[in-house]
Amino acid sequence: MIILSMREYTGRIVLKMIKLKGELSFLPYTIPLHFGVTGAGNVASKYCLHFRTCSGYPVLGNLPQDEIMRRNTMQAVLEIKNFTKEYSQGKKAVDNLSLSIMPGEIHGFIGHNGAGKTTTIRAVVGVMGFNKGEILIDGHSAKNEPVKCKLLTAYIPDNPDLYDYITGIQYLNYMADMFSVDREHREERIKKYAELFGITDSLGNLVSSYSHGMKQKLALIGAFLHEPKLLVLDEPFVGLDPEAAFHLKQIMRDLCNQGSAIFFSTHVLDVAEKLCDKVSIIKQGNLIISGSMEAVRGSGSLEDVFMEVVENEK
Repeated sequence: MIILSMREYTGRIVLKMIKLKGELSFLPYTIPLHFGVTGAGNVASKYCLHFRTCSGYPVLGNLPQDEIMRRNTMQAVLEIKNFTKEYSQGKKAVDNLSLSIMPGEIHGFIGHNGAGKTTTIRAVVGVMGFNKGEILIDGHSAKNEPVKCKLLTAYIPDNPDLYDYITGIQYLNYMADMFSVDREHREERIKKYAELFGITDSLGNLVSSYSHGMKQKLALIGAFLHEPKLLVLDEPFVGLDPEAAFHLKQIMRDLCNQGSAIFFSTHVLDVAEKLCDKVSIIKQGNLIISGSMEAVRGSGSLEDVFMEVVENEK
C-alpha cells in the first residue's frame, strides 16, 4: 500500500491511498479510516504503515461516496480531546488522550492494569475531574453540562456498589425514576431484561442476598432502562456466566443498532475482537493505537497486535 498523505481531520487520521498490494485501483477520494492514532508521537507513521499491509481492506474503501460523506458529518456520541489527568507530584495517569466514538459503534478500550483505562472511563462519566482537555457527550461538555451528560449516559463500574437493603425491583424502579422512564416502558424493559438474565424470580429479594453475578445483572438492567445514548462499561463480562455474557453482547449490539454508542474496557481480547467495531490500546497513560478492528488487527489477531504494540513501546 502507498500512502500519499496523512493528516488529522475532525479528530481522525485521514489517509489517502492509491494502491493496496495491487488489489485496489486508484481511489479518487480520501478515505477516513477513523484510525485516530494519538498520543505517542511517531507511533502514527510507524503503525499506520505496519497495519495497513493486510490484504482485502474491507472497511470504508468499499462504501459509496454518499455513505462516506454521511459518516464524516455525523456528530460523535463521545469525543475526548487531549484528555490529561495528573495526580500528586505531577504524575500523569493519562496523557493527552484523544478519541471519538460515533453512533452505532462499539469501542473496546484495552490495556494492562494501571494503564489508564478506568481513569479515562471515570472522567467520561463525570465521577472524576481532570486537568486538561475536553470531553463531549453528544456535543455537550462533561465539565460545563454535567447533568445533561449524565442523562445521556449509563455507567457500569467493574464492581457495582448497589443498595443492599432494598429489593431488586425497588432498585430498578429507582433507576427508572432517575431517568424519567414512564411506567409502560419501564415495565416492558424490566420484564424483557430480567427474563433474559434469569433473575425475574429474585427481583423481590433484597439486593444483599444477591451473588456478585446477580448484582452485575441487576446493574446492567438498570443501565438499559433509559436506552442511553452512551453506554460506558468497565470490565462488563467479569462475573457473568456464559449465557448472560451472550445476552449482554446481543443487547450491546441492539442498542448500537438504535443509534447509541458503547465504550467499554476489557482484558478479554477474544471478546473485544469479535464484538468491537473499533479498538484502542492504552499503555502507561498514552494511547498507542486506535482504529477500526479490521484496520488494527490486519491479517493477524488482536492478541498479536496487542503484544507487538506493547513490546515495541517498551
